[in-house]
Amino acid sequence: MEPTRSALRRLLGAAVEGSGIRPPESAAVAAPTVNIEVTRPQHAEHGDFATNLALKLARPLKRRPLEIADTLAEALRALPEAHEMLTDVDVAPPGFLNVRLSAVYLAQAVDAVRAAGPTFGRLRAEQPGRLNVEFVSANPTGPLHIGNARGAFVGDLVCRILEGAGHEVTREYYFNDSGTQVRMLGESVRALRDGDPPPKEGYRGEYVRQLADELPPELGERASHPGEDPALVLGEWASQRIRGGIEASLARLGVRFDVWRTETMIERDGWIEQALERLRSSGHLYEAEGATWFRSTAYGDDKDRVIRRSNGEYTYFGKDIGYLVEKFSRGFDRLIYLWGADHHGTVARLRNAAEAMGFDKAAVEVPLIAWVRFVREGREISMSKRAGEFITLDELLSEVGVDAARWFFAARSHNTGIDFDIELAKRQSNENPVYYVQYAHARIASILRKATEEGLQPATSLRGALADDTVGQGLAKQLLRLPEVIEDAADARETQGVTAYATELATTFHAYYRDRRVVDQADPETSARRLALVEATRITLANTLGLVGISAPEAM
Repeated sequence: MEPTRSALRRLLGAAVEGSGIRPPESAAVAAPTVNIEVTRPQHAEHGDFATNLALKLARPLKRRPLEIADTLAEALRALPEAHEMLTDVDVAPPGFLNVRLSAVYLAQAVDAVRAAGPTFGRLRAEQPGRLNVEFVSANPTGPLHIGNARGAFVGDLVCRILEGAGHEVTREYYFNDSGTQVRMLGESVRALRDGDPPPKEGYRGEYVRQLADELPPELGERASHPGEDPALVLGEWASQRIRGGIEASLARLGVRFDVWRTETMIERDGWIEQALERLRSSGHLYEAEGATWFRSTAYGDDKDRVIRRSNGEYTYFGKDIGYLVEKFSRGFDRLIYLWGADHHGTVARLRNAAEAMGFDKAAVEVPLIAWVRFVREGREISMSKRAGEFITLDELLSEVGVDAARWFFAARSHNTGIDFDIELAKRQSNENPVYYVQYAHARIASILRKATEEGLQPATSLRGALADDTVGQGLAKQLLRLPEVIEDAADARETQGVTAYATELATTFHAYYRDRRVVDQADPETSARRLALVEATRITLANTLGLVGISAPEAM
């Protein structure tokens, strides 16, 4: 069944065409093109949905908004489909159009929810895209710690939302597999193996000691051969071991990646040189002081940026733009980089370089993820990978659980700094919002089991069952919000609207169950109708939780 808001947009478009308020396409004056916005009024007494379409059309048509709204209302009422879907079409100053859904439509829609089952809420995007989402990308010089956690959670959540909205998503992880950091890791492992202290700028901690203990003797021998770089040989081995641990930690969290890319691959396969050639042919590259520069000041930057140093080494910026070319070569419509807030200075120059190389600048998105402080009993937990002082992601998941951790990050905007209260996340009470929502699902599962035990089953259809049940209509309206919640979340690249919706739906259900006796052997017909609505609520709660990777328990 078509999502309610989408159906209303379509009907409003048909009302515009049928009302005669716009000039025909053949007229000398072009018909104004406007985006039809359908929103939910702040106050329920104003209706279920509202549109400001008449206000938008007023200026180009040079007509009063109220006059246009009256004309639109009349045209909307005349549509057969709208007549069945809506009970009220009202005009409110200065030109809003408010509509209310009919009980007939609500019953049909709830039947459609039950028929769709696990697929309810998932959309078919009007313009589906091939999207590449890069996230986490922590270098494999130590286990994933809770300082990296927000990137893992946010990236996975955004990917799930985009897929739910009908887009094709490729999850990508990019890391440095060579260079100074990897060599320093190898030197730290070698030092501990030989009983020496790690270098001053080296890595410390139990994980480095464990790597040193696990170092194969034959690898140590190879590292000592003439012509070998011992630190690099040991560092590459250690980083591969750490990467395996990172993959296992992410899998435990429910995060997967489709593609793993390394800096070595980007340089080895010539992608940076392709980027240089693109910039050179567009006149945005020049040589000075033995180095190769991008003319970034042409795009408002405070200074031009080095791509290749005088010693022939590529800068991080050079590797970034080479990687950008490589991504676009795979046919993606849009590149989404989820970076930490400390990368804010890099965003503009990356997007400017994309434009200079002939790509669509708007197709490069870089949402920045704000820092998170992890707090226990009111005190911040400090972390340092080099010092070996941190709480790993695995330790966090063992302590608070995957579901509680996922909810915490899904419920907050990624660009807002937050405190993660570990003790609160561990509590199984209504103070913990994920527990509250999961309990609603488990409660419904228990109700359905009890009904089966007493010989009661949900009605096959709710047709004609909601006409005199305003409380049931209210619950049905909440169910139908899920597709628009997903659409809005995908457009905003944010997930807090999904968790807010789940909480509101759980609250609405609890109120419904308080006010309506669902399992009643003395009135099996009424019970069957109410069980059907409750079953649709269970489906919707499960789908909403599943959208953000959280389990929907049958019992608690």
